[in-house]
Amino acid sequence: MTSLNVSTALPVVRTIALCFLVAMMEGLDLQAAGIAAQGMAAAFELDKVQMSWVFSAGIFGLLPGAFAGGWLADRIGRKRVLMASVALFGVFSLATALAWDFNSLLIARCLTGVGLGAALPNLIALTSEVAGPRLRGMAVSLMYCGVPLGAGLAAIIGIADLGGSWQSVLYVGGIVPLLIVPLLALYLPESLALQNAQGACPPGVVQGLFREGAALPTLLIWVSYFFTLMVVYILINWLPSLVIGQGFSGRQASWVMLALQLGAAVGTLFLGWAMDRLPAWALSALIYLGILLSLTALGMAKDLQSMLLAGFVAGFFATGGQCVLYALAPHFYRPSVRATGVGSAVAIGRLGAMSGPLVAGKMLALGTGTAGVMLASAPGIVIAAVAMFYLSVRRNSTAADHLKQQKGANGLAQQAEVSLSSATPISHQR
Repeated sequence: MTSLNVSTALPVVRTIALCFLVAMMEGLDLQAAGIAAQGMAAAFELDKVQMSWVFSAGIFGLLPGAFAGGWLADRIGRKRVLMASVALFGVFSLATALAWDFNSLLIARCLTGVGLGAALPNLIALTSEVAGPRLRGMAVSLMYCGVPLGAGLAAIIGIADLGGSWQSVLYVGGIVPLLIVPLLALYLPESLALQNAQGACPPGVVQGLFREGAALPTLLIWVSYFFTLMVVYILINWLPSLVIGQGFSGRQASWVMLALQLGAAVGTLFLGWAMDRLPAWALSALIYLGILLSLTALGMAKDLQSMLLAGFVAGFFATGGQCVLYALAPHFYRPSVRATGVGSAVAIGRLGAMSGPLVAGKMLALGTGTAGVMLASAPGIVIAAVAMFYLSVRRNSTAADHLKQQKGANGLAQQAEVSLSSATPISHQR
């Protein structure tokens, strides 16, 4: 490899590696409330409805965090906003561990969610822009693989029962992000695509999401994000309690969560690779049929082996499908509004993520059981599948148009070169 190639590749590798580390901590903190739920409920004497509010408080913070994080990043830079976001969720993860009552717990989880929400659109924008259009899908998949791995780490902490305290996972989720912030300050480069586009960034950046043919893709991205994240967050927040409710122990529930996150990591990589190779209809059908079947299996599993397998498959398709959506969204926005576009989609997705645990908590309180919660997700999954199919087709046709335009431009350039070489110089004419 030449020195030029090394100097070109180094910022790419460094950006993806640092974003991967932040994504790991994002995954750990997102999973932390679910892992700590049993001890948290006992410590504060919380019922299932109150626990659903604890879960949803964190997700509620994700909503304004995602939108504000994307909007600010298009104005003051991805790097600054990402550093502030990581510091914010680190501090309030520690505050969650130190909460003294139900209200302080809700506030700490909400502000943790604001930091987590603001970080994600910047992770996606930085990774997709440094990788370029050709490698965007795989780069975002590699980065986002950190989220399920971090969630898996949270499950391992739950299995290990470090110190016998429910706060252990929250201490890790608070201290490590604060240690990462100086690394971001020293080694994370700012997005070149944003720097090149900043002069063209219009004051009405939000309106850019609905101009130049972006309105329909924006609305469909929002629909697919909403229903897909609704399912993902039911799994993240309620699966341990659902598994325990089916007669398994808390330790076995942690193993199921680990299987879910291992499946998510494998699915993120495989489906990120497959999105550039499978037809749009096949990819959409594969992801959402896989989600439907795995949720049904989770509701019907009677032994630990079946539950582990169903958890792995659910993570593979639900989180893997979520990652495909994250890789799709940047294709539809120019750099000056890209973080805002991704941030708004993530924010809408968080509405689904917030509603999912609340609906699940209500249904469980009414006695529907695990199977009822899982089957109630089916209509939303079908709607998300249709929206994702259209987006995949639109992305492929847009890529084909760009390729034709590039070939046409190359052909015109070659014709111009031939014309110039065959022309007789004026000075030689008689």
